[in-house]
Amino acid sequence: MRWMRAAGRALLVGAVVLAGYTGLGVRAGAGAASEDQARGPLTLVTAGDLTDYLPPLLADWNEAHPDERVTLVELPDSADETRAQMISELRSGRHRFDVLNIDVAWTSEFAAAGWISPLRRERFPLDAFLRPVVDTATFDGRLYAVPYVTNAGLLYYRKDLLDQEGEQPPRTWDELIRQARAIAPKYGLDGYAGQFLPYEGLTVNVTEAVHSAGGSILRDDGARVSVDSDAARAGLRFLADGVREGWISRDALGYKEEESRRAFQEGRLLFLRNWPYVYADAGAEGSKVAGKFGAVPLPGPDGPGTSVLGGSNLAVSSRARHPASAADLISYLTSERVQRQVLTKGSLPPVRAALYEDPELVRAHPYLPTLRQSVLSAVPRPKSPRYDQVSLAVQAVAQDVLALRQTPEQAAARLARELGTISRKG
Repeated sequence: MRWMRAAGRALLVGAVVLAGYTGLGVRAGAGAASEDQARGPLTLVTAGDLTDYLPPLLADWNEAHPDERVTLVELPDSADETRAQMISELRSGRHRFDVLNIDVAWTSEFAAAGWISPLRRERFPLDAFLRPVVDTATFDGRLYAVPYVTNAGLLYYRKDLLDQEGEQPPRTWDELIRQARAIAPKYGLDGYAGQFLPYEGLTVNVTEAVHSAGGSILRDDGARVSVDSDAARAGLRFLADGVREGWISRDALGYKEEESRRAFQEGRLLFLRNWPYVYADAGAEGSKVAGKFGAVPLPGPDGPGTSVLGGSNLAVSSRARHPASAADLISYLTSERVQRQVLTKGSLPPVRAALYEDPELVRAHPYLPTLRQSVLSAVPRPKSPRYDQVSLAVQAVAQDVLALRQTPEQAAARLARELGTISRKG
């Protein structure tokens, strides 16, 4: 239910693939439309809008732009189904979608396939965005999308129990392990959980562990496999040891976002890695942990660790009917006024840096300073034009590590081989 809120998933996509630059914000070629022809009605495609904050925003746009009205197309809430339907439509050659809201991990794939158009950097206020989020919108050194919402993992913890034990929230893996092993059983809780079911969430958790240890999975926009390293093995070992030693319960191996949120919210977990949306749910009336928890950046081996960036980017379809209007719509949706509503009405983390230091917003959303810190130290998921295959390989190998069927050493070597084969395809 929550992947769109949790990972800030796909909202809009659209545009035009042409070559040379125009003033429209997208590249244009010899057959490019004139300025007048490049303007007109648009279709915005997104995953399901679970919080219903989009229609009022688009109504404001439509009132101000009666000749460039936006029609919203909502695809299934499931990320996999949304991606599959978008790709099917883009491959068909039809002109149904103009602006796409795509998961940050899809930017490289969509750009390499020619489904979205390069954008002019100077057309958008990228300097006003949180620095790391811009990297998620680039491929091969060029801007192919504009960040719309972001996300970074946080460590939720039972503040009441740590206070009772005279402990501070963990900053390192050793501190987390010690507290999970010693404190959680004392109160009848499981120690730590993330999203360990084999799906995209497992790729995120593994990537965070590897990067927190100083390693990486792919480098150079997917051109180089780098996972067979001491750091990557240390990240995998952190997770495997948790299962072997029991501070990661076997139940957690079946958790996605919502299962892990419920476990924490129902008072069954001491520590949880999850996205910022959990803060509001866990603090709501009826939650067993309301007023009893806090959130800090993810820990690492020697101090704060590294989160993976979630969120979504807005892109212009290479077959967009009205690319100038598409670029203007993206500017509107990433403006400071709208980004404020993305947070306050949609419960999605904005990309505008100034909003994280706004006193009024921080009072209403106390996790914003922590989230800002996490985003600024976060990294994108592995960039690759074949990201779907990369993610499936990471999930399969990590599943065997968590099931204790392979050692971290064996897993890192196997994953390096599989990713090498994927990178050589095509």
